[in-house]
Amino acid sequence: MGVWIFVLIVVAVVALVGLAMAIKIVRQYEKGVLFRFGRLIGTREPGLRLIVPFVDVLHRVSLRIVTMPIQSQGIITRDDVSVDVSAVAYFRVVDAVKSVIAVENVEAAINQIAQTTLRKVVGQHTLDETLSETDRINIDIREILDITTTDWGVEVTLVELKDIQLPDSMKRAMARQAEAEREKRAKIISAEGESMAAAALGDASDIMMAHPLALQLRNLQSLVEIGVDKNSTVVFPAPLMSTIGELGTFLAREAAAAQRGNAPVDLGKEPAAPLLTNGSAKSP
Repeated sequence: MGVWIFVLIVVAVVALVGLAMAIKIVRQYEKGVLFRFGRLIGTREPGLRLIVPFVDVLHRVSLRIVTMPIQSQGIITRDDVSVDVSAVAYFRVVDAVKSVIAVENVEAAINQIAQTTLRKVVGQHTLDETLSETDRINIDIREILDITTTDWGVEVTLVELKDIQLPDSMKRAMARQAEAEREKRAKIISAEGESMAAAALGDASDIMMAHPLALQLRNLQSLVEIGVDKNSTVVFPAPLMSTIGELGTFLAREAAAAQRGNAPVDLGKEPAAPLLTNGSAKSP
């Protein structure tokens, strides 16, 4: 009796173990690939699935997008500049059967092919192109990877250059180049400003030649600006000094005529030209 009880217990335990081995759960983001005696039977959709213990083998393949960093690669560009470039790739399995049968370790295979493709594509570009045309380089790398990974049942959705390390000497050279470029632009802008100012002064001189009174108004405006600054030194324009000298000569002649007994003064006579010495008017 005791032997039968022991046998029943052993059978129950084996049945429970077999049932546990027969029950498989495929998650929503996975797909099962079933092999029976080493031969492909088919795929299994997400949910509770039963297999034959010790006969069937179920491989669960994730269909989610995988983020794979590509470690930094020492690359020599087309213009013989050594740079270290790292990137990141995003891929997902689109054919679970191919990803299991065609390649042993799909993630390791993609990592290796991504490194070699990164070196190949970046090496075909100059340093300036690598720094300024990263979008085109990303597309080239992704297209080359897609050609290879399609046979593995994998789709590379995105490749992005993450970091580009330059030698210190190259960084200093680029800094000097950028500084020289800014100085060139500053000189060009200054020259354009001088040209525009010269053109404006030419237009202003034409207007003053057509309207002589405009020059006198400008002189008066200069005196007003000097008065606002409260300077101790006042500089009079030459035409204004000539007018003051002529006015002084006229007053002196009037005073001399009055002393001679109110003799008539010939107002039509041209007064003598004043002599200017150190900014002061003197009569002859």
